[in-house]
Amino acid sequence: GCGQNPSFPKKADKALINVGGGCEGCEAIYESPLPFDKLDETDTLPDFNGPGQKIEISGIIYKADGKTPAPGVVLYIYHTNQKGLYTAGDNATGWAKRHGAIRGWIKTNQEGFYKFYTLITASYPTGNNPKHIHPTIKEPGFTEYWIDDFVFDDDPLLLQKERNKSNAAGGNGVLKAVNKNGILAATRNIILGLLVKDYPQ
Repeated sequence: GCGQNPSFPKKADKALINVGGGCEGCEAIYESPLPFDKLDETDTLPDFNGPGQKIEISGIIYKADGKTPAPGVVLYIYHTNQKGLYTAGDNATGWAKRHGAIRGWIKTNQEGFYKFYTLITASYPTGNNPKHIHPTIKEPGFTEYWIDDFVFDDDPLLLQKERNKSNAAGGNGVLKAVNKNGILAATRNIILGLLVKDYPQ
């Protein structure tokens, strides 16, 4: 089931400004288990109580000016399990079949704040991809769009050019985690539309 606030219509709505240059899988944001107007600024992903390193990730989402907090923005995130796989079971439906079971939906509060709890993900079993969390943004008046992944500063697979990336959509996604009472904590602030294709400046 797809629950959404009527003020956040689906991509097919012609009234929306089309940004991002295409976004395969971004429609998964509409599979939120709650209507958008019922979402909170905090979410705990399904893996959090399993084995692995717990982390709290938070930040402020700003409007395109990079200064004004943006309330009411929906952030959808998903990532692999501790084996580096996107798995959701045989009964999975919709985009869970590809994105797996570890997914979350958050809506920023009046201060633009968001926070989610999860486990530090694993790299893919094959290849040299760094650990990452995929984010999708949905703000009023625009189609949903990707921003750069959340990645981890201490990941040996994270290349230097990625750490210093100057053209990251939404702003740099490199997380520098610190220990906070046994749980790692990291901050990423996001700027709406920053380096997003076709976003009006």
